[in-house]
Amino acid sequence: MSIVKVEPSVWSHLDGQRQRELRVESDSDGFTVTLRGRQTKVKIEDPRAWSGAGAGKAGSGVAKVATPMPGKVIRVLVAVGDRVESGQGLVVVEAMKMQNELKSPIAGAVKQVQAVEGATVNANQVLVVVESDAS
Repeated sequence: MSIVKVEPSVWSHLDGQRQRELRVESDSDGFTVTLRGRQTKVKIEDPRAWSGAGAGKAGSGVAKVATPMPGKVIRVLVAVGDRVESGQGLVVVEAMKMQNELKSPIAGAVKQVQAVEGATVNANQVLVVVESDAS
């Protein structure tokens, strides 16, 4: 299988004996890909922007930020009582030789910090609790 850019917004896809033309055009929401008269919307998101815990996505309430996999706490970036913004780093955890910064999914005040630098943590272990002003 090979994909080759033929001209701007036009790609040639060769799969075995079949050759197809793809058209890729950017729009406000991502890209529109056209293949054999059918259009598909494609949106590319940066996974680093996703919240690790999945809690507090509505932007209010209480967010329990947990590590997605086992690892070691490298740095604790906040303390109880600190004000944090949505997307602000809370804790850095090393897992599989990579450092991952866990971020707050909501703006608010840090209510609990259960992370300790140098400590080993389990998957889904809550490390920081943030409470929004709206709750």
